[in-house]
Amino acid sequence: MRQTAPDVVLHAGDLADGGSSPVEIVDQIRDLGWPGVMGNTDQILCAPEAFDQFASQAPHLEPLWSAIGEMAAFTRELLGEERLAWLGRLPERHSTGAIAIVHASPESCWRAPFPESSDDELRSVYAMLGKPIVVYGHIHRPFIREVGGVTVVNAGSVGLPHDGDVRASYLLVDDSTPCIRRVEYDVDAEIGLIERSGIPHAAWVENMLRSAAPRMP
Repeated sequence: MRQTAPDVVLHAGDLADGGSSPVEIVDQIRDLGWPGVMGNTDQILCAPEAFDQFASQAPHLEPLWSAIGEMAAFTRELLGEERLAWLGRLPERHSTGAIAIVHASPESCWRAPFPESSDDELRSVYAMLGKPIVVYGHIHRPFIREVGGVTVVNAGSVGLPHDGDVRASYLLVDDSTPCIRRVEYDVDAEIGLIERSGIPHAAWVENMLRSAAPRMP
């Protein structure tokens, strides 16, 4: 960040669930005043009933939902009511200048197109935001696509990439030109913190960090 010296830093949600240091992350982002949007895992923490409703639509994935629920309960206890209330106040959309940001899509923080989606699908989901650059997260797979006058970008994931590259991923927009940046960090150190944190299903998270790919618990 010292190297790139950004004028504005935005986040696309999914701040605290499933990692080693949820309290520190929430406190730091609040102290820095970085604006952003609510992710689905933020909603899991502050409004667990929304997660229950989503999970009920796919009962065949019950082992996955059960693990996510146990991890969220652990993290919820660490965060406490005041931080959970702050997460609950995050908006669904945020705009600044030429950029609009959502977590998954304008209508849902749970469902989003993938990099393989057609131009028509990307345009139909994101053109309604009315900005020349639309950024989202959720799928943890970075890409940049030009679709009908709109640049659609997935910024990837700082902490849990799913594209086979273990490095942190973020988006830099310089003079209206978006560029995906990757940064190496000590994955083994984070895994050690996760192991010592006491979070349920730590081995599952460690497997995903090492492989940079989604896995079932």
